[in-house]
Amino acid sequence: MKIVIASILLFFSTFSQAQIYDPVSFETSVEKVNENQYALIINAFIEPGWHLYSQDVPSGGPIPTSFQFSSNDNYALKGEVIEPEGHVIDDPIFEMEIKYFSDKATFKQIIERKSQGAFQIKGSVEFMVCNDESCLPPTQKNVVFKFSKLNNTEVASAADLDEEPNTDGETTDSEKSVEQDKESVEENISPQVSGDMVDAVAKTDNSAEDANEDTITTEEVDGESENSESLWSIFILSFLGGFAALLTPCVFPMIPMTVSFFTKQSKSRASGIRNAIFYGLFIIIIYVILGSVVTGIFGADALNALSTNVWFNVIFFILLIFFAFSFLGAFEIMLPNSWANKIDSQADRGGIVGIFFMALALAIVSFSCTGPIVGTLLVEAASKGGIAPIVGMLGFSTAIALPFALFAAFPGWLNSLPKSGGWLNTVKVVLGFLELALAFKFLSNADLVLQLHLLERETFLAIWIAVFAGLALYLFGKITLPHDSPLPHISVGRLTLGLLTLAFVVYLIPGLWGAPLQWISGFPPPMQYSESPYGVGNSKGSISGPAEELPPNAELGPLDIVMFKDYEEGMAYAKSQNKPVMLDFTGYACVNCRKMEERVWPDPQVSQVLKNDVVLISLYVDDKKELPEEEKYVSETTGKEIETIGNKWSDFQIKNYKANAQPYYVLIDNEGNNLNKPTAYDPDIESYLGWLQEGLENYK
Repeated sequence: MKIVIASILLFFSTFSQAQIYDPVSFETSVEKVNENQYALIINAFIEPGWHLYSQDVPSGGPIPTSFQFSSNDNYALKGEVIEPEGHVIDDPIFEMEIKYFSDKATFKQIIERKSQGAFQIKGSVEFMVCNDESCLPPTQKNVVFKFSKLNNTEVASAADLDEEPNTDGETTDSEKSVEQDKESVEENISPQVSGDMVDAVAKTDNSAEDANEDTITTEEVDGESENSESLWSIFILSFLGGFAALLTPCVFPMIPMTVSFFTKQSKSRASGIRNAIFYGLFIIIIYVILGSVVTGIFGADALNALSTNVWFNVIFFILLIFFAFSFLGAFEIMLPNSWANKIDSQADRGGIVGIFFMALALAIVSFSCTGPIVGTLLVEAASKGGIAPIVGMLGFSTAIALPFALFAAFPGWLNSLPKSGGWLNTVKVVLGFLELALAFKFLSNADLVLQLHLLERETFLAIWIAVFAGLALYLFGKITLPHDSPLPHISVGRLTLGLLTLAFVVYLIPGLWGAPLQWISGFPPPMQYSESPYGVGNSKGSISGPAEELPPNAELGPLDIVMFKDYEEGMAYAKSQNKPVMLDFTGYACVNCRKMEERVWPDPQVSQVLKNDVVLISLYVDDKKELPEEEKYVSETTGKEIETIGNKWSDFQIKNYKANAQPYYVLIDNEGNNLNKPTAYDPDIESYLGWLQEGLENYK
């Protein structure tokens, strides 16, 4: 039963990543321009989804990239630092037109050499990077460009350093190391040809950074693993979506028709197989291009920032309702017939070109069935950011294309395919019910962020119970919809799916009375966001005492854990009780936060620690309540105006912990000092408990 429920919910899966970012690395070099002039080159390599900003940024925006070079008599700067073309956009975070760089940016400073002797040019680069979700604190990198003595040979080298520049003229240990590493090069390379370049990039030395620097590196590795897992989940989810689309009346009948066409029209069986494989490959290419277009239009992470945006969630609630009604038979989503006719005429050209247009014709003709699935998958994938839309379309199109290649290679298998019939429309209707249920998750996110309490836990569960009960009745033949064929009897498969759906409905019902429903944790609103936090008919609960026994300014959180939503108030209480503190950076619409609270925190040992041994301070980074006017400020970290409570806690997290994703947990003493390394989403109860116990042991 649990496996089946998990399989159904896989269609809805959403993920929230938590990690620490260090998205920019630098390389430096020197390029000879002409007899006396050189270009100091600084290459910035930027991870996908992140933006490095221009040197010219409007007031109130992010901190611009800036360069400083020490002055001496050995050289003269010629003009300003030259930067690449970049991109100019209306930035969604800073709400202004800003120029930024992505992937790679090359900066050049032209200098004129005035000395024949050896010398160094020391400089620094200050920069800030942002993605469409948040920004990282400003960072400074120091650079040293070394010029050797001019005899018959001359050499310029560059070293990227992390230490502060040594302004007293002495050579630092790092500089000596770089110079020793390049000694043989400096003695033998001759740049007689214009444009000759010597690259000398030193490894980054983090010794000047504090302990948090090690934390960032470790967390980044973990984050990369999470990114990989998320992309795999998108691929699998999309593959299942493609398989579902394959079983719709727009696509399924095309399999035997198309394969038969290739096998009959081809001169040999090998030729038929080859053509069918090309057909499948072109299907994949067409849908991957669609995913690439979405990524290109919106940017690598543009929709990621919208996961807690109210309008994003409301719009996609309406969009999914539209898709659901289409699948249920209210209307069909059709592309213009002229498109299909024009593409179909091109398919008659034959050869590889003709096969491509046949694949394109399939994509257009089947749009009424595949469009809602593709739209839903793109919404889900794009909200993950990065290359997720491309990966999603790769998974979807692979599921669509695979049968054409397989049945072309083994045409005898066609006899084993079930005949087309009313069951294909049943698949569409089932998908319609699933999309209808998913739509209310988006609406719930908007309600949670605004804290309107219009779609509380009981209401959400009641809607899901009604939707899946309707699906069960449909599968049992008690409800008929447009385009349904007469149902003289119920097949074994349909009966089985109906019984499983009914079992899921029965599983949901106790949730109205306070059952935890761990198999769908993260989808309904949390327990405390309900009309009756302890279940229908239970107004008090049995874990904690009545509300009047709570500390001042505290409230009951998940599992009746006493929590504070304000840092200062929580720290004051921790000092009075001489207890350590667990900072819980969370969000109302954070799915993984709810999973932790509903799957990990209920463990007896974990809940014992959270209730008795620490003071819990939960800081909601998506809280839209406005700060009082006197508390509003401009962030020193991002340069953004901090106007809401969520802005304040998000800025607090970025500034103090160089992290910007949730959930994120930090154990500190009541003076604010870290007790151990912070952690993020960790569904392993033993691991999470071990982290808690490590912090408590360090507190002693």
